Amino acid sequence: VPEHDGPALFEKLLLDGFQAGLAWITILRKRPAYRKAFDRFDAKKIAAYDAKKVRSLLADAGIVRNRLKVAGAVKNATAFTPESDAMSRDLKRRGFTFVGSTICYAFMQAVGMVNDHVVECFRYGDLTR
Repeated sequence: VPEHDGPALFEKLLLDGFQAGLAWITILRKRPAYRKAFDRFDAKKIAAYDAKKVRSLLADAGIVRNRLKVAGAVKNATAFTPESDAMSRDLKRRGFTFVGSTICYAFMQAVGMVNDHVVECFRYGDLTR
């Protein structure tokens, strides 16, 4: 089913990252805990997480406590907001339609402007050079 809600899409993106290397059922069972731990996947709140909040996430038994995946979620939240918002505003100013922030971010991922590969991914190293 197509999804158009920014926070819901961001939730799916982050859960995909946490699922890497694990069974989906593991993540789905922990989904309520993820929603609570990650402020219902509010990208602006997650982007502001400090070291204390990250430590609390790593101590939360309700989620997968992988340091790299938690750090990746915060990094992704930081990238999710300003760049895609700016691209969306600029394209709309130029007369484009259907170019909301979420669409712009998905485009940025698809064309390689944003590297959302988890560090363990075999492509991560190639794409960060």
